Amino acid sequence: MNWIFKLLASAALVASALSASAQDNDSVQDYIDSRYESTADLARALWEFAEVGYQETRSSTLLQQTLDAEGFTIEAGVAGIPTAFTATYGSGGPVIAILAEFDALPGINQDAVPSRLLIDGKTAGHACGHNLFGAGSTGAAIAVRHWLEETGTPGTIRLYGTPAEEGGSGKVYMVRQGLFDDVDIALHWHPGDRNSAGAETTLANRSAKFRFRGISAHAAGSPEKARSALDGVEAFNNMINLMREHVPQETRIHYVITNGGNAPNVVPDFAEVFYYVRHPDATMVREIWDRVEAAANGAAMGTGTEVEWEIIHGNHSLMLNETLAKMMDEKIRIVGGISYNDHEQAFAEEIYQTLNRPDLALGSEEIVQPYMVSLGYGSTDVGDVSIAVPTAGISTATWVPGTSAHSWQSTAASGMTIGYKGAQSAAKTLSLAAIELYQNEELRDAARQEFDERRGKDFHYEALLGDRPPPLDYRN
Repeated sequence: MNWIFKLLASAALVASALSASAQDNDSVQDYIDSRYESTADLARALWEFAEVGYQETRSSTLLQQTLDAEGFTIEAGVAGIPTAFTATYGSGGPVIAILAEFDALPGINQDAVPSRLLIDGKTAGHACGHNLFGAGSTGAAIAVRHWLEETGTPGTIRLYGTPAEEGGSGKVYMVRQGLFDDVDIALHWHPGDRNSAGAETTLANRSAKFRFRGISAHAAGSPEKARSALDGVEAFNNMINLMREHVPQETRIHYVITNGGNAPNVVPDFAEVFYYVRHPDATMVREIWDRVEAAANGAAMGTGTEVEWEIIHGNHSLMLNETLAKMMDEKIRIVGGISYNDHEQAFAEEIYQTLNRPDLALGSEEIVQPYMVSLGYGSTDVGDVSIAVPTAGISTATWVPGTSAHSWQSTAASGMTIGYKGAQSAAKTLSLAAIELYQNEELRDAARQEFDERRGKDFHYEALLGDRPPPLDYRN
């Protein structure tokens, strides 16, 4: 009969552990709810600052001050980046990292209202919701810090303040510097138009500014004396546009002419075009990139100009970790979706009428999407973190369903309560996931095993941006 008593005792221990876990979950969620105003104020302040990559001085300082006041140890200016920082609480292992972004996008201007309305004098905006990313992740780190203290659980929580995600690859320099070497698991999230914890990978990418130089002259009086740098850019663009037919279908190539001259009657002696190349496989990005560089040289030769280029950023694709992704899916389902009040519902209905081909219905913000493995067509420097340490993330409905990132509609929602509620949901999910990871050694081991298998024994990290220093002036 001893086996019966052992079974009953084991069942009692499991029930006790589950009860304690449920109490922890409820306690942490209640704590985050109690901090709603603080998180919302932080998100709004970052939204007002709207600072672009590597220029996020006030945003970074505010996040650091908030964490310092909560007892975190701050290390500022890491990896050669003035606005990058780490904030650490606790000691020993396991070490759980939470990523926080806070850079805005240039050229986006929109007030936090459901119709198109510019803000005078504003030249950037949080169209990707990184104000919410920074505030929500900070809220999660603070909640976990208090849980560690109150429960006496051993371990370290560390928030990474990661600037310039939008084309600056801030996290890559932090990975390259070895700042994740002692981390067991990294968690992240991103604003979106839906609640999801599916295992979604991304496209690897590389960018560069191609600078053509020629000879200026009067465009009408002596054009034969000139060699147009803009001709070089346009010839280059034409060659790349022809190349699009002859690259793998998953490839994405985009460009913008950042300098094309100043007056039509002056042949420009300088012109610049900014290019992105993306593909799911970093090896293919490198192969396509070689062809892009060859086209730049050919365009310069054909137009009698000279060309040089500067690699600006490069990101690896996200490496999936389904062990962690399924755990995150479990946690986001505990937290649930987003509920609108009357004001938010009216805001959402008005915004929804402006969306082009929305693929989600209003009301879907209240549910969590089914778990699935998929390929996303965006890129993120979280990819480099994911090949340095087991990593998983979620998306929450911070925007009206059907909203695209990098739009005026996403900017508007990121500056009001719909966005703040999504950040709260993310903070709760990240906190519950961190608590599970501190308590569940088997889960950590399984995540590491999957990570090692996917990365391979012969893995060698090589940043797609090479050994260049952080391009602190790339948004100038």
